[in-house]
Amino acid sequence: MTARTFEKRRVGQTDLEVTTLGLGGATLAGSFSAVSAEQARATVAHALDSGITYVDTAPHYGAGRSEHLIGDVLRERLGEAVLSTKVGRLFKGVRGEADNKTEFVQPLPFQARYDYSYDGVMRSFEDSQQRLGLSNIDILYVHDIGAATHGEEANKPLWQQLVDGGYKALRELRDGGAVKAIGLGVNEWQVLMEAFALGDWDVFLLAGRYTLLEQTSLDPFLSTCLSRGASVVVGGPFNSGILVGRSTFNYAKAPEEIVRKVRAIEAVCQEFAVPLPAAALQFPLTHPAVCNVLPGPRSPQELDEILDWWFMDIPHELWTRLEEKGLLAPGTPVPGGFS
Repeated sequence: MTARTFEKRRVGQTDLEVTTLGLGGATLAGSFSAVSAEQARATVAHALDSGITYVDTAPHYGAGRSEHLIGDVLRERLGEAVLSTKVGRLFKGVRGEADNKTEFVQPLPFQARYDYSYDGVMRSFEDSQQRLGLSNIDILYVHDIGAATHGEEANKPLWQQLVDGGYKALRELRDGGAVKAIGLGVNEWQVLMEAFALGDWDVFLLAGRYTLLEQTSLDPFLSTCLSRGASVVVGGPFNSGILVGRSTFNYAKAPEEIVRKVRAIEAVCQEFAVPLPAAALQFPLTHPAVCNVLPGPRSPQELDEILDWWFMDIPHELWTRLEEKGLLAPGTPVPGGFS
């Protein structure tokens, strides 16, 4: 097939460049519903064939399942993709059924424990290399650290592990050339502000907090990224489904006020004959800190639908109409400059 032409953006101040559309690997591991190994591999291959050059995964996704499946494809196509994975969980094999209380319906038989220490980061990195079957990992994120995952009190000793040694391990891996960029992958922007106080980072994967529906991270987080030279990968551009016709927001049933706002945004999209998911996908790129938008299709067919939305022409007037109606936060950049 003929690859479409994607814009590329630089990752932080590194030499890495990624296409502005990426492939997220969580759904391929069977989040909330099963995905066959064949379908998962076919989706990764289709993304590469389509010209996408950024693929993200994590040990957490199916207790290693996502890394295995993505590695199966990338091992045969070395050099075609910038690859990111994550640290913060270590896995131990279990006999029988693992006590795996996650959204993944078909995890591998391994039990996770959190470890953000120096040794934990180093071991997690090496374990990911083994699961992927690849020595080259480009970006390494600290995964799911923060109060949103662990609770306020339980997060404190885990954050201290990162302070006392985990960050040092990441710096050593980057400075020694084992990886090219480091960052955090989380669902809350507040912990990323704490990370800036800890040291310098190249890129953050932030899910759900800078979308067509929600711009809570605009300031101080995204403005700080600009001043510190860090990039942002926007995960969860559909806010876990509400912006693509489903009823879920933040992985739960959407509250009525969210539903009302989505209807108002959709009405503006209909005025310009633009599907809501297309606007949702393209919106994050209006911010200069954002280098990539990372949806998670479950199949080649879903990816084709995403590609159609991605390459759809959207009139500039749609964004300004959303702004006029108060549906974007004050200061949200729109095509043509900051509002």
